[in-house]
Amino acid sequence: MSVSSSPEQETDQRQQRLYWRVANPGLTLSAIFLLLVAIATIWPQVLTAANPIAADPLQAQLPPSAQHWFGTDHLGRDVFSRVVYGARYSILIGVSAVAIAAIVGAFLGLLSGLARGLVDEAISRFLDVISSFPDLLLALVLISFTGPGTVNLIVALGLASVPRFARVVRAQTFVIAKSGYVEQARTFGLRRSVLVARHILPHALAQVPILATIGLGTTIIQAAGLSFLGMGPQPPAPEWGAMLAEARNYLRVAWWIGVWPGLAITLTVISISVLGRRWQLAFEGRRPS
Repeated sequence: MSVSSSPEQETDQRQQRLYWRVANPGLTLSAIFLLLVAIATIWPQVLTAANPIAADPLQAQLPPSAQHWFGTDHLGRDVFSRVVYGARYSILIGVSAVAIAAIVGAFLGLLSGLARGLVDEAISRFLDVISSFPDLLLALVLISFTGPGTVNLIVALGLASVPRFARVVRAQTFVIAKSGYVEQARTFGLRRSVLVARHILPHALAQVPILATIGLGTTIIQAAGLSFLGMGPQPPAPEWGAMLAEARNYLRVAWWIGVWPGLAITLTVISISVLGRRWQLAFEGRRPS
């Protein structure tokens, strides 16, 4: 038997939806921009037909125009197409690095929280050592041993972010393992594997997607910074950080070469942060101020 809502409740719900659309234009704009970034990552041909690595010296350093929306760079390559195709590199590097950090961190956090004793102590000290270095510095040190490249950049950034996830999952595991319903299930003779899989694991990992979303923006900035230093994808790959590195010598004569990839990084990180914070507030049951 379904319960129909009253006209007053329906009106109130419509007003709330309208309120969030009007009062949170940043949320809507962020979602729209990230949709465009997702299209650029998955199917860039929808947004541009130009080849991002095709050079034409006769078209070098042309300002933005109807033919080249973002202008051309010092080699005559279309900057708009390079920014669009660069989303694939920057987003995939960020998502892959965060995925590695989330998986490894969640595993270590669960193992530490469930095993306790010497295992917990060993993992905690290992996380303390990693946390003693800033993420970017640790990633830079790791890449200096493995060499530059996309895969090495992903692994380095992922390992540098492991403590962030491991500590949250470990703390949640401790709290949930001592909760009343887990203790009750244990007294009923529920097997440990079933107890962990059914009662501890879902709750301990509940915040991991939110942390991953919020941390994705930071990881994209770090990836761009390391690519700027030549540690990421190598030329002529149209990665946003590498594009900034190529443009730094031409900013006085061709500002558009560096402005557009920098703006792409900024807007992407801001949009991800806006959606991530909104998700966090919803998870915590709080309304944004």
